[in-house]
Amino acid sequence: FVVLMLVTPAIPQDEDYHDFADQRDLFLGIPNTLNVLSNIPFLFVGLAGLILCHYKNYFRLCSQGELWSWTLFYAGVTAVGVGSSYYHLYPNDATLVWDRLPMTIAFTSIVAIFIIERVDDRAGTKSLAPLVIAGALSILYWRQDLSIVYLSFCQGYLLP
Repeated sequence: FVVLMLVTPAIPQDEDYHDFADQRDLFLGIPNTLNVLSNIPFLFVGLAGLILCHYKNYFRLCSQGELWSWTLFYAGVTAVGVGSSYYHLYPNDATLVWDRLPMTIAFTSIVAIFIIERVDDRAGTKSLAPLVIAGALSILYWRQDLSIVYLSFCQGYLLP
């Protein structure tokens, strides 16, 4: 699959991707008001998760790797609240990075958590950094080449 990904021509992000059904300015002149404000709960859920991770006994975490993975997951969720709101405020390819990057961090962290909790603690802990790096690189690759091939690979293959 990796070879196929490397030889596949670029698949650009469709420009219509940024055309949302609801583009109303409903509150304080905020463009795409409902799209922007609908991301605020992610901020609060992420912050609550980070606070609870600080007290690792709340989640009954068994290892340091599990704690790091959950902390990174909730940091990603918190960043979704900020990044996705920013993207929906000014929807374009440049701001879409700040929507996709936090989601990818959360997605890849949860895969490491699944490995830690269901397969093997050491394997999951060791997979955290490579998974998050691969996910982040998929966003950088997409942004640099404006091709969603690598991003699709990371979200479709790494995150079944």
